[in-house]
Amino acid sequence: MRSSIKIASVFGIDVRIHLTFLLFLVWIWFSYYQVAGFAGAVQGVLFILALFLCVLLHEFGHAFAARGFGIMTPDITLLPIGGVARLNRIPDKPRQELIVAIAGPIVNVVIAAILIFVIHRSATLEQLEYLESPRIELLAKLASVNVMLVLFNLIPAFPMDGGRVLRALLAMAMPYARATQIAAWIGQGLAIIFGVIGLFGHPSNPLLIFIAFFIFAGAQQEAAMARAKEGSR
Repeated sequence: MRSSIKIASVFGIDVRIHLTFLLFLVWIWFSYYQVAGFAGAVQGVLFILALFLCVLLHEFGHAFAARGFGIMTPDITLLPIGGVARLNRIPDKPRQELIVAIAGPIVNVVIAAILIFVIHRSATLEQLEYLESPRIELLAKLASVNVMLVLFNLIPAFPMDGGRVLRALLAMAMPYARATQIAAWIGQGLAIIFGVIGLFGHPSNPLLIFIAFFIFAGAQQEAAMARAKEGSR
């Protein structure tokens, strides 16, 4: 991916950071600094880094599941909106795509379960006031965010994992191109609903409008790619 920097290589997969992600960290620093000073800025950046470590593990879930079917992942790139695992090809069989798509959210479920277990152990082993420490607060936030990542990614719309899960399930009963088109229509319908809520809700929600645009464009692109793949056969 253009404008990205390689920071590591893990099991033959390059881990890259997009330049916009670095700008995002700078913005987080100044936002927290204005509200809570230097200590708040440090905590804010650390939380974002921990969050994106979870995102990176999510993407490795996809990559390792794909590798089980002989599909390699040249690189994973972190962006302000999340991560992208670049597979060298799309799984050929619906069952394979289902497993690859669901592997990422499963990683977040495991992370959330581990964090909740650690927090619970801290609650039973330490004094009550220890629960208000920055470390426990960070773990609690990360657990909540991982649950939210699971729910968000399983929205049945491209380019989220839920859209690929939906297509895989549909493709078990109909041609791949048709399954993709139906999944794309469902995704675009959800995008329109999100956009209307974001625009006309009280108050309006710019983030929801952005998500709506992201989903609509992703569904359109996925449908076009499926038609091109079908036409090349």
